[in-house]
Formats: sequence, structure tokens, C-alpha cells
Amino acid sequence: MTIRPFRLIRHYARHYALVLALLVLWQAVIGAGLVPDYLLPSPWQIIQALIDDAPLLAMHAKYTLATAFIGTLIGLVLSFVLSILMDLSRIFRQSVYPLLLLNQTIPTIAIAPLLVIWLGYGIAPKVVLVVLSVFFPMTIALLDGYRSVSADALNLFRSMNATTYQTYRHLKIPSAMGYFFTGLKVALSYALISAVVAEWLGGYHGLGVYMTRVRKSYELDNMFAVIFLISCLTLLLIALVKWCEKRVMAYQFVK
Repeated sequence: MTIRPFRLIRHYARHYALVLALLVLWQAVIGAGLVPDYLLPSPWQIIQALIDDAPLLAMHAKYTLATAFIGTLIGLVLSFVLSILMDLSRIFRQSVYPLLLLNQTIPTIAIAPLLVIWLGYGIAPKVVLVVLSVFFPMTIALLDGYRSVSADALNLFRSMNATTYQTYRHLKIPSAMGYFFTGLKVALSYALISAVVAEWLGGYHGLGVYMTRVRKSYELDNMFAVIFLISCLTLLLIALVKWCEKRVMAYQFVK
């Protein structure tokens, strides 16, 4: 019988073999002196920077994650409300959809300074920027999920005199869950990036503030350390969404 830990090790080794190979090559290039380490720190230097600044990074990460979670939660509520309204009314959908697309064309780095000017240096502008970044993919994903319901299923609910609430509660929302979790994975990656970008432009805490400080002192190993940390946090959040998806949609994962 295969022991589960070894099976997990083989699983991740197979999927991340290329990443590990690139890290080994990176370390070899720096170790051989082909690229000076003051321009590109080695993976080992980055790991050392992560260890040395672990308490400080953890403190800043706490604020960034809080901003991302609050913004994502607000965006989630707005997405559910807006997607249902767009699904119920074609006129409303045709009116709002261009605005959603326009919102996605505005660069995050361009609107962040305005939010800081309008809302100050606290958490408010960062949360607003996260909301603006995440509610579009979740809204579109939910809307596509509602519209994926078959006409036969809708006719069955109408023949049973189901109310609008019952139709969404028992048919459309369950059918949209797969789309929702797909959109949520994209939204969470946007959420962390947007929070960090907002922290670049003003604030007292957060990984973006930490990056700004180490950049000014040319501590590239610490810069890469926080980049690696943000990437790891994003992967962990996506893994958490996948875990939740398997439990919420357990009937789709039955072998």
C-alpha cells in the first residue's frame, strides 16, 4: 500500500520539477559569477532574507491579507447582487456590462493614486481598489453560470410554479458554483496584487510598504523575498479555494 505522504511528494515533485530545475540553474548561474549577486540575488540569498525578516514580513503580510480578504468579501457580495440583476433584466445587463468592461480597462496603478488622495492613507482606498479589481471576474463568472442552465430545467421549474427565489436557490446558483469558484481563483490573485499596488502609493503597513522601503535602500534580496512571499500566498489562497470547491461541490468529484 502506498503511504500518502510519499504519494503527495511524488505529486508535487512531478508538477513543480521545472520550477525546481530553474531555481537550481539560477543558483548555479549566480554561484559561477556569470551575473553579479548585487543585480540578481541567488535563491539561497532570497531564502536567507525571508528567514532574517520573517517576523517583519509576517506583520506586513497580515495587513495585506486583511485588505485582500475584506475587499474580496465586499466584491463577492456586490458580484452576487449585480449578477442576479443582470440575469433578471436584459436591459440592465446591456447597460451595466459596458461599464464593467470599462472598469477593467483602467490600469490599477493609474487609479490607486486618486483613491489615496480621495480616501487618505488608511485601509479604505486599498479595500476599494481590491473591490474594483475582483468583482468583475466574479460577476462575469456568475452570470455565465446562470446562463448555462438548460432551457429544459428552467421550463421544469416554471411548470412547477417555482418563484424567482426558488429558481435561483435550487437551480441557477448551484449550477453556477463551478463558474463561481473559477472566477474566485482569478479574483484572489487580483486581490493580493491590487492590495500591494495600493500600499506602494501610501500607507503605514503592508507588503507594498515593505517593498517600497527595501527598494529605496537597494536591498534586492529582500525585494525578491517579498515577491516570492506574495507568490506563495497567492498559491496558498488558490489551493484553499480548490479545497473549498471540492467540499461544496463534492457530488462532482465523486469517482
